[in-house]
Amino acid sequence: MSARAEAPVRSIGTDPAAFTEFYRAHVDEVTRFVARRVADPQLAADLTAEVFLAVIDAAAQYRGSFGGPRTWLYGIARNVIAAEFRRSVRERRAESLVAGRRLLDADDVDRLAEKIDALRQVRELHEELQALPEGERAVLELVAVDGLTVAEAAAALNIRQVAARVRLHRARRALLSASVQSAVEEEVMS
Repeated sequence: MSARAEAPVRSIGTDPAAFTEFYRAHVDEVTRFVARRVADPQLAADLTAEVFLAVIDAAAQYRGSFGGPRTWLYGIARNVIAAEFRRSVRERRAESLVAGRRLLDADDVDRLAEKIDALRQVRELHEELQALPEGERAVLELVAVDGLTVAEAAAALNIRQVAARVRLHRARRALLSASVQSAVEEEVMS
């Protein structure tokens, strides 16, 4: 296929008119292709739409093929359908694992809510940690969470002990400042 013939297909992702023309030329054919493989009309319509979304994504990489755009389109449709079948198998497998299992009752939900509430402070601390610079957070996590000494943390991070101590001090100071500010904000709100 010549570069001139490939150009309209490559422009499908960027030129709405080219996509519309390509879509109108091939939608019936793709719908029949999908319908031969899928019994559910809603799923067939969804997969047909997914095929054309995949066409938009893949159009820029189109380099022609032995059968031209039609063969390329069938390859995309085949891949979309195969991905749906794999997803469907995973879903059925997950459903079979859950089948027959006891669902959560009110007491279970209450206990789960209590656990979530109890871990609220941990989640807030984790958010505060994410605000720290990477170097400070790394030293703090190694020392406070993983239980390493400052010397061990420094070795793990390949930095000097003095640098590790400074980073640890800065991290602790930043967390203390954030918790004081949070406490003040809570007091103002109540």
